[in-house]
Amino acid sequence: MTVRITGHSLDRDQVVRVARGGERVELDAGAADRMAATRAVVSEAIAGGQVVYGATTAVGVLKRIAVDRDGRDGYSTSMLPQHLVGQGPLAPRDVVRATMARLANHLAAGSPGVRPDVAERIIQLLNADAIPDVHAWGSIGQGDLAPLSEIAMSVTDGLELEPGEGVALLANNAFATGWAALAVHDAGLLLDTLDVAAAVSLEGFGANPSMLHPAIGDVRPYPGLRDTLTRLHETLAGSELWAEASARNLQDPLSFRNIPQLLAAGRDAFAHVDGVLAVELNASQGNPIVAPAEGRVVSVANFEILPLAAALDYLRIVLASVLGAAAERVVKQLGTPWSGLPTGLVPVAGTPEAGLTYLSLAAQSLAVEARLLAAPVSFELVSTSHAEGIEDRTTMAPVAARRLAEQVAIGRSIATIELAVGVQAAEVRRRRLGRGTEAAAAVVRRHVPFLRQGDRVANLAALTSAVADGEIRAAVSERIGGSHVDRT
Repeated sequence: MTVRITGHSLDRDQVVRVARGGERVELDAGAADRMAATRAVVSEAIAGGQVVYGATTAVGVLKRIAVDRDGRDGYSTSMLPQHLVGQGPLAPRDVVRATMARLANHLAAGSPGVRPDVAERIIQLLNADAIPDVHAWGSIGQGDLAPLSEIAMSVTDGLELEPGEGVALLANNAFATGWAALAVHDAGLLLDTLDVAAAVSLEGFGANPSMLHPAIGDVRPYPGLRDTLTRLHETLAGSELWAEASARNLQDPLSFRNIPQLLAAGRDAFAHVDGVLAVELNASQGNPIVAPAEGRVVSVANFEILPLAAALDYLRIVLASVLGAAAERVVKQLGTPWSGLPTGLVPVAGTPEAGLTYLSLAAQSLAVEARLLAAPVSFELVSTSHAEGIEDRTTMAPVAARRLAEQVAIGRSIATIELAVGVQAAEVRRRRLGRGTEAAAAVVRRHVPFLRQGDRVANLAALTSAVADGEIRAAVSERIGGSHVDRT
């Protein structure tokens, strides 16, 4: 397949395919025509004496400095290395590829007023997999100047920019938006896997299924809650949990009893951020923009992407609670006072073996890190003195996206531990599993053996990879007839 860059139709799935699957990219012919038309508006505005930010003026605090006519052709290129201030580790290659796809789409919309040649150059680099090194740190999210300057330097290798094209390459949020697209994609898969892991924990704990009563969704009509209840019922269909008098407790600990509400909060937060992301993947994020009907180039502040930065904060906050509860379910299943099973889920009681006991400490440690990553960043303000006090706003959107990616990676490990512990508990308890949980248990056992007396705790790396690759979700979806919705 080929992703066609139109300027208005880029979606999350396409970004992932380009970033991770190496899918080819093409510039839509209509987009090229639109770009040529808006570029003509810029050229006419400059020729007519209009003051155009970044074309007839310098940028940032130097916007009051005019760029003389003789220097305009070279200014767009010469300004780029001035922004090479990126720091820290390099961003992952898939993030850079996602950024380049978003940047090409931004230019293709026409509002930045650059030539089609510039977008074509980005696309050529993508298709050749000629991906520049880009530092992960250094952008405050009001236009990703630092990382985009590193990409722009590659774009201009052999391509001389025209007036205004340098600022168009820099003054947008392609880096934050591209990273967000990948992180949100991964968060969707994680949430689906956490649904399955929670269902497995209900089996392992011998929980009371009254907390899954369909009336819950009727009296508390969140879309995510109704969806979650349906998914859990399908996953647990046929389980011994539903047998009369099978419940061990009238009411289980909240980390079990609140599973539908917690997972639903994650589902609804995901839906919100995914909707915001869908807008930002195609929205104008630049300054200035071309107003073709007026024949003008207008200074704006479309690099203000608070909606996306705040939505990413929101999702991380909710995920922290979801992951914290998952870690607590691990602890409860490994402790005899709560589970009624041998300590550490060793299949023989009364031995000095710890079994899986210390996985609870690992889960708790991971949950702490997930909570620390949930701290909001969208209202941070580093300083108001930069650029003579004019540039006094920041969204830190790249940090919001990066922290979501990091939190999701931690979440995969928590989900892995919950799956391993839940399957062990269910097998020690000798309960009949549901259709979906049985399928999940089969995947777990392909990667992690049943822990018998005298065994060492298995390495969970292979199971973590299976979680990351979607193997758990796919197995459950296939078993229950594909009714598990793929949110990625």
